[in-house]
Amino acid sequence: MHVPQTYTNQQWREAGRGTKRRQNNGHPLVVFIDVSVLFVALHAYEMPAADHNPRGHGADAEPPRLQSTSPTNQVTDSHISQVNRHHHTFPHLHYGHAQKHGLLEEPDKSRRPSSIYTGSYSQGHYVREGSRSSSRSSPPPSPRRSMNGPQLEDMLQGVDLEVQTYGVEELRDGFFDSSFFKPPQVDHEHLMKQAEHTLPAALRNRNPLSPRQFLPRQWHGLKHMVRSIATTRDGVKLIKSLLSFFIAYILCLVPVVRDWLGHYNYIMVVSAIFNHSGRTVGAQIDGLVLTILGTASGLGWGAFALWLSDSSSTARRGYGGILATFLILFTACIAALRSYYIRLYQFVICAGIAISYTCLADTSSDVDWKKLFNYGIPWVVGQAICFVVCCAVFPDAGARSLAVSFHDAFTVIQKGLVLPHPENITSNRQLAYTFVSLSQAHRDLALDFSVTRFRPADVVSLRNPMQGVVRAIISLKTETRLFDWIGESPSTREITADSSSSPESQIDSQRSRPGKTSSSIPRMEGDPVVIEIDGKGSPIERSDTEDRAVKLIASKLAEPTLELITCMRTSIERCDAVAMNMTGYRKYLGPPMTVSSDIKGILIAIQKAMADYDVKEDELLRHPELPPTYTSHPEVVELFLFVHPVRQAATCVEGLLIEVYELQQLNRGWRLYPPSYPFPKALQRTNAQVRHDRGGVTAGFYFRNQTELAQTLKGLSNTYKPLPRKDNNRADVEPKPGISRAETIGKYAEEEEMATSNKVLRIRFGIWKGLHRLQGFETRFALKVVMATTLLAVPAWLPQSRGWWNTSESWWAPATAWLMMHPRVGGNLQDLVTRALCCVLGAVWGGLAYGAGDGNPYIMAVFAAIYMVPMMYRFTQSPHPRSGLIGCVSFTVVSLAAYTTDGLPSVVEISWTRGLAFVVGVVAAVLVNWFLWPFVARHELRKALSATLIYCSIIYRGVVAKYVYYEDGQEPTPEDIEHSELLEGRLREGFVRIRQLLALTRHEIRLRGPFNPLPYSGLIDGCERFFEYLVAVRQSSLFWHPHYMADNEQAAESLLAFRRDAVAAILMNLYVLAGALRGDRKVPRYLPSAAVARKRLLDHMARLEAEHAAKAFSKPLTRSQTLEQGEERKWSQIYSYSYSQSLTGCVQQLEQLQMFTKEIVGEQGFDPVDTTEYEDLSRDNKATRDAGWS
Repeated sequence: MHVPQTYTNQQWREAGRGTKRRQNNGHPLVVFIDVSVLFVALHAYEMPAADHNPRGHGADAEPPRLQSTSPTNQVTDSHISQVNRHHHTFPHLHYGHAQKHGLLEEPDKSRRPSSIYTGSYSQGHYVREGSRSSSRSSPPPSPRRSMNGPQLEDMLQGVDLEVQTYGVEELRDGFFDSSFFKPPQVDHEHLMKQAEHTLPAALRNRNPLSPRQFLPRQWHGLKHMVRSIATTRDGVKLIKSLLSFFIAYILCLVPVVRDWLGHYNYIMVVSAIFNHSGRTVGAQIDGLVLTILGTASGLGWGAFALWLSDSSSTARRGYGGILATFLILFTACIAALRSYYIRLYQFVICAGIAISYTCLADTSSDVDWKKLFNYGIPWVVGQAICFVVCCAVFPDAGARSLAVSFHDAFTVIQKGLVLPHPENITSNRQLAYTFVSLSQAHRDLALDFSVTRFRPADVVSLRNPMQGVVRAIISLKTETRLFDWIGESPSTREITADSSSSPESQIDSQRSRPGKTSSSIPRMEGDPVVIEIDGKGSPIERSDTEDRAVKLIASKLAEPTLELITCMRTSIERCDAVAMNMTGYRKYLGPPMTVSSDIKGILIAIQKAMADYDVKEDELLRHPELPPTYTSHPEVVELFLFVHPVRQAATCVEGLLIEVYELQQLNRGWRLYPPSYPFPKALQRTNAQVRHDRGGVTAGFYFRNQTELAQTLKGLSNTYKPLPRKDNNRADVEPKPGISRAETIGKYAEEEEMATSNKVLRIRFGIWKGLHRLQGFETRFALKVVMATTLLAVPAWLPQSRGWWNTSESWWAPATAWLMMHPRVGGNLQDLVTRALCCVLGAVWGGLAYGAGDGNPYIMAVFAAIYMVPMMYRFTQSPHPRSGLIGCVSFTVVSLAAYTTDGLPSVVEISWTRGLAFVVGVVAAVLVNWFLWPFVARHELRKALSATLIYCSIIYRGVVAKYVYYEDGQEPTPEDIEHSELLEGRLREGFVRIRQLLALTRHEIRLRGPFNPLPYSGLIDGCERFFEYLVAVRQSSLFWHPHYMADNEQAAESLLAFRRDAVAAILMNLYVLAGALRGDRKVPRYLPSAAVARKRLLDHMARLEAEHAAKAFSKPLTRSQTLEQGEERKWSQIYSYSYSQSLTGCVQQLEQLQMFTKEIVGEQGFDPVDTTEYEDLSRDNKATRDAGWS
């Protein structure tokens, strides 16, 4: 089977060239037929792995760095015992790369032995203290098959693995041996029930638009709005937004001001709506500058167009063509800028409205230059009003939003430390979202001016350890039976926050409180115990030996672990208190003032708890009652795998405490900090309020994350380059054409590499790259905008329609189309109905406001107050900002236009003409976005899942290459770990964004039938679990130091083919599934069996380990070597189990990915055989034979 070279590991690229054959049990030599014939259809799914189509610049978040007192900052600390330190530090690992791959032959003594990463045991073996002779009577069996066997056996039920190969092996570079078995029967009902538990909260209701669901939901939303306005900061934000609007609106009702501002005096109110004051001071300054510059650029370009159209008599006759040309050019440019740089959103929006007004309002062959002042002066006055209100009324210079982010993060972290607890999907997703939101909080602070007690650099230094703590909590096991034997769990301990008592006394008093978990049921000695590992597989009966070992571990480690968890929760609470004190919002957000801010005390307490834990752990590992091997004691391993991540999490919390303590000692005052975010990256980002007001937040975050992932993974997907084939008789042979480079190294990677070596080629490649970028979505959006606005503006330049166009102010139609179009999010029926309804409602209410009192300004102000409260809330704070925006603008334009013209010719005519212009603009924008290159969430979701599978395969290959099968001298460095954590953080954010994208499918109409989100949700969850297994593999590889085969080249080379097949089978499956999702094509019925490859690898490793153990037991060991290597052997078994279990979990999860992908795109089987064709052929042959005989 040929391996997709994009995913082939470097470790087997010097494999034997050609298919070798050998005798096997006396059978004749045979050669396998190339099994790739069965997968000719796979070429239809082939896709370049590096075709990420980046849409922006590189990532902006700094990789997290944990601060700790330990010497090795990433994975060790000073309190770990000497035995643990030997296993907890990765720089001592020396794994290598096999230089050849072949059959078992006599190794060449002159060559350097291979040091490939193989096996799980160290060179020495454990001898129980006091019984040395008995312990060395027989080698211990391997824990792999006993602990991973049940999982694989469940997957391979009914599969005959004893296939006769006759000694034939596939050893060619780029190929692997694959096994194909009949896929298992899938219970569709059970699969969908399983997927239903993974649905996001937004998709739990099946029929949200039914009257039974819709009306109660609207009522609930109304009550929530009233409650949030009355009891939270949302009310202050709404008051600020409404206050600037009312000041501008009331000024327009004053006759003197109205006459001074001119006919378009309502532009002042429109200006106050667009850059409303319900935002931070820094964001207000940013909006003030951008909106004024955008308005000036639009008026300036339009003024140049007007001057040119009035420059001569010939130009006057064709003024419409000149204005149209200038409008098209300017609109195309600002639409492209709107797509490329989100930071310029306010600039381009105001520029678009200004150019529409200049070129389309009051059109005539004779230019009235006064209209430029009638627009520009009201706009500037409106911005001044908003700025004054923002700075004078409850000003927020960025400190509050930062405080909210920190407080929410600490709250989620505290909930994650309530251990043990049943596995909770919601808790894990909250932790992942917290990880993402911390980076967003720093970006929002650094983008604009801020007045805080935190420098932006301080926020980064605090964010990194907080993300480290979140990462550590995500890796914790949430269920354990460790605390059953002491009758207490961390969740039953109350955290006392009395500042008068020392932290040590608080913890001691907490330890003395009685408590009992729901599962802490005492068990009599000798009672049989049945456990189930990870909630999967068949139950395992616990023997008396294991029962004693479990009690021993609980007696030694339960209390220290309990104290560690309690200290961690107390530490997080005190960090929250210190951070809120520094922001100045503690009395508004929490925690209560009774919570102590003594960081130094709790730091000493947690360091003491860590030291006590290390001492107890050291005593436990040296205890003679601890079994020498954990082969038949899986629960012992599970207990160790619970407590040790808790110990690692405590190290992360210690680093967080140190950072918080340093900030507390600095005690900075309130200072003004200018924007500090790098300018190229800042163009791709904007503040929170602008993100909300522009709409499409979910889609924007999703595409931004995909771009960052593509940039981060760029280069990782292009690493494989097969070596040239060499002749054994000649030392130097020229490589043959076509084999010195893989064909799938990445899209345009070869051209880019060649361009760097030549100046002319570099220039040509740069020009081509710029022209190629014009094929992106940005140009398509610009084309849509030009089409919609220009076609709507045609009546403005025709003599027969110019009169009613100017009278009814229909220039708002193309301006509305420009407002409502979005570069990323398309239209749908819900958007069309809600926005058109808001337009009509605003126009009707504006007409009623003037008609109710015949233009009485007091009555108009009352009508404005009644209408604008919910509509302004919808615009500034609801998930539907654009419908709220157009509702606010339509009401303002209709009511103040009627007031300015004294209701002439009639209020009804003013209402329906202006209202119709807004409705036409909304309908045009939605329909153009809907039918021309639309954004379809379910299609993007399928492509996103395809990209996620590709990313998982790249990460899987990277983990295997960097942390498992790396070469000598290329051990993982702290920089490698940092980069891996950065990549993992990006992918965690990717899962958050994809789930948000899944929620958008609820709003789309699908004529073929209702969209079923269940398989998509199941596939997202399956990808996330697969990813978490990869993270566990990476983390376990840092603590597991297998080197017993370093000098055994023969054994290492015999493993290479099995490892190649195990890795390549997973990569091939992910590649095929990703291609099927990308092309929306069916998945082949038969795929390479990763479970079979995994089982064969485990069986072969077990045989090699047994042989090695038998040899090692024949060597005498001193007492010190016995104790040291015995402890080393125990940790090796623990992390070997974690590592091996995680890889087996990847195989299990791959089966789930296959089933859900087939539910989405279908399964491609074989065409049914037409038996009649063969009957006709046999009948003809018989007739021919009869004729010949006659």
